[in-house]
Amino acid sequence: MARPAPIDSPPPHGRPARSSRSLVRALVPLSGIAVLILVWDVALSLGGGRSQLLPRPFAVVRAIAELAQKGFLLKHVVASLFRVTWGYVAAVIVGIPLGVVLGWYRRGGMAIAPILEILRPISPLAWIPVAILWFGVGDVSAVFIIFLGSLFPLTLTAMNAVRGVEVVHVNAGRNFGLRAPELLRRVIYPAILPQLIVGLRLSLGIAWLVVVAAEMIAVSSGLGFLIIDARNAGNRYDLVVAGMVLIGVIGIALDAIMRSLERSKAVAWGYTTILEGEQPDVAGGDAAGRAAVLP
Repeated sequence: MARPAPIDSPPPHGRPARSSRSLVRALVPLSGIAVLILVWDVALSLGGGRSQLLPRPFAVVRAIAELAQKGFLLKHVVASLFRVTWGYVAAVIVGIPLGVVLGWYRRGGMAIAPILEILRPISPLAWIPVAILWFGVGDVSAVFIIFLGSLFPLTLTAMNAVRGVEVVHVNAGRNFGLRAPELLRRVIYPAILPQLIVGLRLSLGIAWLVVVAAEMIAVSSGLGFLIIDARNAGNRYDLVVAGMVLIGVIGIALDAIMRSLERSKAVAWGYTTILEGEQPDVAGGDAAGRAAVLP
């Protein structure tokens, strides 16, 4: 019996299509930035003397190169990231456990929540005079301001996330004999992880905004200080805009790091649920039902 002729497998057309789509997704944001730079340069070239008020893009690039050549670029970037790291990590260590406890023990949350709601609308920058009075001019004052700016969003996010945990998950853990510490570790934390990642991302953005403003007043280094010092030292507006560009680029990089956490398999299920419209109604009757199972 003759053997059947082998059937050639179809060429893998899916991989080139996927790679082309990825390339398009990467180029679209870059095209917007390119258009912005082009409009910026053309507007200043047509404005004549207005280039004294706002430097042209090439002048900003030269200013960044000047900072790098003199060693100031690394110095100011590291100083800002140092303060953000310590203030943000301290807020995570304090804010998330505090929010989980307040969400789990409902009476405690009802007692503390009004205090948090009073302090939350206060701008972190309003604490600068108090921080300088308590800690003096230096890194500690800036770290304290960053800590306050990140603390309240993280605490409220964790508290509301715990209150939104499904009743069936809590009851299932109790049926398996889990005590409160094990229930928090094995049921509550995995359930609220997607919401915590979102809160961590937003709080990191707030921390980066706050550190730049704090450095303009409370310290003598960092990107915020660079902007103020460049303005006062001979109106070097090319350095001012260079500092602004560096702040934006680093902010995008920090946000990209947090967005990579959102794509983790451990939390992807939470975002899928939200996109499908299955997010529970925390403000409605579901919240009351969940509250009934919490201590």
